[in-house]
Amino acid sequence: MKRTRRTWVGTAVICLLAAAACRNTDDAVPRLDIEVLATHRHDLGAFTQGLEIDGEVLYESTGMVGFSGVRTTDRATGAELARVQLPPPFFGEGITLAGNTLWQLTWKEGVAFARDPRTLAEKRQVRYEGEGWGLCSRNGQLVMSDGSAGLTFRDPVTFASTGSVALTDHKDARLNELECAEDGSVYANSWPSDEILRIDPETGRVLAVVDATGLLSPAERAQTDVLNGIAQIPGTDHFLLTGKYWPTVFEVRFVPA
Repeated sequence: MKRTRRTWVGTAVICLLAAAACRNTDDAVPRLDIEVLATHRHDLGAFTQGLEIDGEVLYESTGMVGFSGVRTTDRATGAELARVQLPPPFFGEGITLAGNTLWQLTWKEGVAFARDPRTLAEKRQVRYEGEGWGLCSRNGQLVMSDGSAGLTFRDPVTFASTGSVALTDHKDARLNELECAEDGSVYANSWPSDEILRIDPETGRVLAVVDATGLLSPAERAQTDVLNGIAQIPGTDHFLLTGKYWPTVFEVRFVPA
């Protein structure tokens, strides 16, 4: 079919209108700020990929080949309880606790490690397709991110995929570390920004955008990598936030902007 100048102009207008509509949808999402309630020291050598809280135990996974692993610490004292390293070439990613199993993702190796949550000893390995970024647990299922604008649901015992959902807005987001909150929503670090998206995992709708800029001073920020690591403190509306090579873990509350 012969394409005239009018056809191309019409197509361009449609594309511009569609882009504007996407921006308007994103702009309509409520924005939240961060209220810092307390600060805690964080290991500067930790390339943080995931945080998880179970009672008084804090789980943290780290990345980078040769430096990847999982550690547990006592939240009250900061004392380390257990630690395990991943051998090369594995690059550790997100973690979550599901019953009597701590699941740990790897970035490009397509392997999930099932671990004993107390000793962190490996129980078995399961293979999956694609990349692994973030992981959390809700309502008897695992929720996983792979760096796209979508979430994959998995069986908490077999790790088999049981479905997926794509974001209905913020479609260019690259979802990273996840936290399945007690209210049923999922919080996701949006790589490589300082934004955290609050998502309805049933529909893919972004319920709010949290602005986490300014947690570190400019001098501190220059020595660190991206914001990554989010965990709700059970029974509260408080969350722990940190980042890769960050000197601080922040205890925060999300408040209206």
